[in-house]
Amino acid sequence: MAEQSKKWILMVTAQTPTNIAVIKYWGKRDENLILAINDSISVTLDPAHLCTTTTVAVSPSFQQDRMWLNKKEISLDGARYQNCLREIRARANDYEDEKKGIKISKNDWQNLHVHIDSYNNFPTAAGLASSAAGFACLVFSLAKLMNVQEDNGRLSAIARQGSGSACRSLFGGFVKWVMGKEEDGSDSIAVPLVNEKHWDELVIIIAVVSSRQKETSSTSGMRETVVTSALLEHRAKEVVPKRIIQMEEAIKNRDFPTFAQLTCSDSNQFHAVCMDTSPPIFYMNDTSHRQVVLTSGCILSCVVAYTFDAGPNAVLIARNRKAAALMLQRLLFHFPPNSDTDLDSYVIGDKSILKDAGIQDLNDVEALPPPPEIKDKVPAQKCKGEISYFICTRPGRGPVLLPDESQALLCLETGLPK
Repeated sequence: MAEQSKKWILMVTAQTPTNIAVIKYWGKRDENLILAINDSISVTLDPAHLCTTTTVAVSPSFQQDRMWLNKKEISLDGARYQNCLREIRARANDYEDEKKGIKISKNDWQNLHVHIDSYNNFPTAAGLASSAAGFACLVFSLAKLMNVQEDNGRLSAIARQGSGSACRSLFGGFVKWVMGKEEDGSDSIAVPLVNEKHWDELVIIIAVVSSRQKETSSTSGMRETVVTSALLEHRAKEVVPKRIIQMEEAIKNRDFPTFAQLTCSDSNQFHAVCMDTSPPIFYMNDTSHRQVVLTSGCILSCVVAYTFDAGPNAVLIARNRKAAALMLQRLLFHFPPNSDTDLDSYVIGDKSILKDAGIQDLNDVEALPPPPEIKDKVPAQKCKGEISYFICTRPGRGPVLLPDESQALLCLETGLPK
C-alpha cells in the first residue's frame, strides 16, 4: 500500500433501522463490554421511516479518525467508539480493487484512518433508540468497508459494545438479545426470531412527546438502578426469563392478545424499576400517562399494545390496519395539533393510515367524534400541542448497503461531509 498514490478514497454507505424492545433490557453485569443482566426481545422498525445512514471512508491521505453526527463533528475518543473500531480492525481482511488501483493488506488497516459521517432521520437521545441504530450502522458499514467476513450475529457482539440495544438492529423483524454467560461476552449476541414478513399486518404508531435529549441517559440510569433497586434483581431473575419464553411463543403464533399483555406489562415493570431507583428516574411524563389512559379503550380490547422505552414517547403497536386507524382517530381526537401545525408534518411515515382513518386535513381532525367509551363523559379531554408529531411505521428489515454514490454523506473527492 505504501507505494500507492495517496489520492484514492474507498467508501461504503449503509442504512440501519432502529428497534423498540417489547421485553426490555435494563441493567448490565459488565459496563465495559455492555453485558446485560437479562435477555430482551425487540421489533425492528421500517428503515423507510426511522433509520441511521452512515458513510465510512478510508484513505492513506487521512491524518486521523474523524466522525460527524447529524452534521456536527464529534470526538471518537470515547471507549464505546474505540471498542467498535478496534474490534472491526482486528477482523479486517485483504482488499483489492484493480480498477481503482487500490490494494490493502489485512495489516494495513491498523495504520489507515477512517472518516465517518452518520445521520439519524429521527431525534437523537430522545428515547427512540438512536444509539442502537447508530452503532449498528457504524459496525455494519465498517465491516463492509474492511472486508470483514463474519456474519451479522458475530457483528452484533461488536455493535453491543457501542450500545447494548444496537446488537438487535443487525436483524429485521423480531430479534432476541441473548444475555450470555461468558465473561468475555462472546455468547452475548443477537439472534433473529422471525423476519419482518412473519407478522407484517402489525402497525406501529409512535407519539413523539418530546424530541429533547433525556435528562437521565440510559447509561447512567441503568447504573443507578443496578446499585439501588431491589426490584431489578427480582425482575431479571424471576420475571423476565418466563416472559421471554411466553413472548417468543406469542410472536411465533402471532397471538396478539398475549403479545399485548406481555408488552404492556413489561413496559410497566421497566418504569416501576426506574421509579424504584434512588433517586427515582422518571422517563414518562404527564402526557405519556394521559396517552395510556385516553387510549385505554383500544388497549383493553387487546387490539393495541403500548410500550415506553427510556423516554416519554409512546410506542403503540396495533394488531392490524383497522385497529391502527381507530387508534390514530383516538390519538388525533385527544391530542390534536396546534392550529399553526400542518397535518403533513404532524403525522409522518406511512401516511396511508390517515386515509384508512378517513382523515385528509385538519378539518377532518376537528370533526372527529369522541371515542365511544367517552361519549357520555362531557367535556372530552383534549390536549392540544402536547404531542410534537406521530410516526406511523411497521416491522422492518435489517441493515443494507446503499450502492448509489449519490446517497453517500461524504464527498468521494475529499472524504469530508458534503
